[in-house]
Amino acid sequence: MMVLDANTTPPSDREDRVRALGDTLNALVSQSRALVAQAAMAFHAELQPAAFHIALWLNAFGPAKPSAVAQAVGMDRSAASRLIRELARLGLVESVSDPADRRSIVLSLSVDGRRRMDAAMQAKGATFRQRVASWRDEDLLSCTDLLRRLLDPAPPP
Repeated sequence: MMVLDANTTPPSDREDRVRALGDTLNALVSQSRALVAQAAMAFHAELQPAAFHIALWLNAFGPAKPSAVAQAVGMDRSAASRLIRELARLGLVESVSDPADRRSIVLSLSVDGRRRMDAAMQAKGATFRQRVASWRDEDLLSCTDLLRRLLDPAPPP
């Protein structure tokens, strides 16, 4: 016989709650992907969302070698190179010789790329702010704390 205290949930109830959390997180990821796809369209209608991920990374982390960008966004180099060429053709990224190694290049968003990224991210941010507008500050803090705990790979004490 299992003894439960006030802080223990019966295993079947706990499994249902864990499953419900997983389902909710899956729905959140799906909605997030849809928002990123909308932001990608706002950034440039001719681009694939994967190219937008490259631009997002450059926007967040600044100039980098193409190989570093490919690794950071989880793409193989050939796919990243093709998307980078497309971004460059549209004038959204520019490349310069790497001052440390003239044989390689460093990518960055162009002026037009930064302008378009700002507009796309403002629209994406507006959608997010609208969804949490009615939340109390305590709800925002609690949700942020719980999500950070979920992201932390360290096991609980």
